[in-house]
Amino acid sequence: MGKNDENSIKFSDMSTSLWIDTTGGTNYGALEDDIDVDAVIVGAGITGLTTAFLLRGHGLKVAVIDANRIAKGVSAHTTAKITSQHTLKYNKMIKAVGEEKSRQYAQANQAAIDLIENTIRENNIDCDFKRVSAYVFAQDRNSLQKLEDETESALRLGLPAVYKETLDLPFGVEGAMEFSNQAYFHPRKYLLALAQLIEDEDCRIYENTRAVDIREGGTHAVITDNGRKIRAKYVVQATRYPFYDKPGLYFARVYPQRTYLMSLSIRGSFPEGMYINAEEPTRTLRSHTGRDFSMVLVGGENHKTGHGKDLHNHYEIIRDFAKPMFDIESIPYRWSAQGYTAMDGIPFIGPMTSGRENIFIATGYDKWGITNGTAAAMIISDLIIKGESPWEEVYSPSRFTPAASAKNFIKENVDVAVSLISGKLNIPDETARVEKGNAEITEVDGYKVGVYRDNDGKLHYVSTTCTHLGCELKWNSAESSWDCPCHGSRFTYTGEIIEGPALESIKPLESGLGE
Repeated sequence: MGKNDENSIKFSDMSTSLWIDTTGGTNYGALEDDIDVDAVIVGAGITGLTTAFLLRGHGLKVAVIDANRIAKGVSAHTTAKITSQHTLKYNKMIKAVGEEKSRQYAQANQAAIDLIENTIRENNIDCDFKRVSAYVFAQDRNSLQKLEDETESALRLGLPAVYKETLDLPFGVEGAMEFSNQAYFHPRKYLLALAQLIEDEDCRIYENTRAVDIREGGTHAVITDNGRKIRAKYVVQATRYPFYDKPGLYFARVYPQRTYLMSLSIRGSFPEGMYINAEEPTRTLRSHTGRDFSMVLVGGENHKTGHGKDLHNHYEIIRDFAKPMFDIESIPYRWSAQGYTAMDGIPFIGPMTSGRENIFIATGYDKWGITNGTAAAMIISDLIIKGESPWEEVYSPSRFTPAASAKNFIKENVDVAVSLISGKLNIPDETARVEKGNAEITEVDGYKVGVYRDNDGKLHYVSTTCTHLGCELKWNSAESSWDCPCHGSRFTYTGEIIEGPALESIKPLESGLGE
């Protein structure tokens, strides 16, 4: 078969994460009784499980709950780069918040790399961890000055940066920046091992247990969807978006983005390392050499959740980008991920508001969740145990950064206003007959209705009003889901929640509307 024969580079219609498919499942029970602990952690990804691991090490009694199965959210859909190199981050950050706070951010992410490595080595965790370099490359000469400025800024902050003229890649570059001694791993192998390390009488994990509210007090009570209470002095919202958000108005302070990844099996080799471009659209590449398999990950195509039309096309664009440079045997996996970005580009980590020192949040990782999520666990556990963290100031949720935030605040919240209004006022044309695997929005008796036809020909009708704040949902053809263009909630075609901030499913409607 010749190089990149068309039959060899098709990809499955089913979106499946490499990290999930190459690990086993979990079977932790749901919470069935009210319990009392020192700290309750909502969310069992990189932030939640690492926080539990650190608090357990200090003797606290901890409960970890997850609305679904642990380690299956964004942590299992990441590129799994363990790096403090976050594209062109530091030059802009220094200009926006100053050198001292930027140094805190840099140190926190470098410390996160070391914590992950030390945890792996001390506990003999088999998770394909490997130290490699991370690169930002430019293919447009107009980007070279930005790369040079970024290299200089990174060096000022003590980061392991160096400017490079060339790279050993299967395409040409004008220049690059290297961060040495970064790393990658298999994130789900790592997280499942962490869960096994922490689960005992003093640290319990509960799956299929959704938190829906917090009753504040001297001892807080987290309320679950089945009415159970977890009473604790400390509450950590380790979800990608805080489910209890109104006191801090985080729906207006972060915005959701989706990104797309493919796992390629290739003939030949790809240079060790992790690569991302300096220009738009984003292109990210890295090798993964593990005990069980070797792959090349290629991704990018970032866009705001719920925006765009034929989202399946993003995978085709990534495949077409990869075809000229690799001799592709197959594309066994493709998947997408969703993360949140703060308006100033710096995550919110710490007490959710002043006056709520014992309710913590961690959100807005800007697609760099492995190190920022680990740093969040270190910061929050330090605040609980010691009352302070050396990096708390830059990440403070109570910070005020108008210079860094204003432009994005206006842009993203104008998008929200448009999405709130347009879905309510625009009357759609009568939809054509819905084909199998497709969906349309129509109007029935004055109500917006989403109609999806499954592969058996059955029609599924749902309300297209998001249960979070009432935005009108959009169909995601890449993942067969209904997505909120305002705040990123996602629902299955039958109406169940895939991911929040929504806490309630959208309403399925009677299907007796005619086919």
